[in-house]
Amino acid sequence: MNQNQLKQQVGQKAAELVEDQTIVGLGTGSTVRYLVEALGKRVAEEKLNITGVVTSNATADLAQKCGIKLKSVDEVEQIDMTIDGADEISADFQGIKGGGAALLFEKIVATNSKKNVWIVDQSKLKKQLGAFPLPVEVIPYGSQKIFERFQQAGYQPTFRLTADQQKKKTDSGNFIIDLHLQQIENPQALATKLIQQVGVVEHGLFLNLVNTVIVGTPTGPQVITAR
Repeated sequence: MNQNQLKQQVGQKAAELVEDQTIVGLGTGSTVRYLVEALGKRVAEEKLNITGVVTSNATADLAQKCGIKLKSVDEVEQIDMTIDGADEISADFQGIKGGGAALLFEKIVATNSKKNVWIVDQSKLKKQLGAFPLPVEVIPYGSQKIFERFQQAGYQPTFRLTADQQKKKTDSGNFIIDLHLQQIENPQALATKLIQQVGVVEHGLFLNLVNTVIVGTPTGPQVITAR
């Protein structure tokens, strides 16, 4: 079973969790694509009445094509459940997200949700965080200074670039600096240190947030309760 089949498997499984008359946070990325398509199918076939709250322009475009009605996070009282991918999940269910450059909106939606579900293929499960580069979203003004500070701290920073070697801009018009840390011994301490840097908007450490993880495996989707 290839990676795309595993992603499709968990996207479709997660779509089954969504109940009628609920507000659903829709994440960003290749796995979430399968979720949104499966939800669109349910909306069409079962007349499922849901409202989506999206985490990126890309997800908004796809959800609208799939017939899912949308509201912004500020237009809803609370989100019943958010379903999103993750780039890395540790044994104690902490996560790194932001490989799709949507970490700021993803974290805003996640922290305003009653429940968070992450859908991943089994390659994303690790003992410890850090092998996946940690994204940090920074405002463009002064971003070189933050970059240099990260260099001095030994974080091995690189600016996220587009295919034509320009600095990639998020949907908010910010830059992303990826930190190549290899191992993160204390995610909580690092999260605090990063968010206190002037010019840092958000980081990709998603701590104590996920309730359920759905993992794609060759024998079928595995549903794990995290907290």
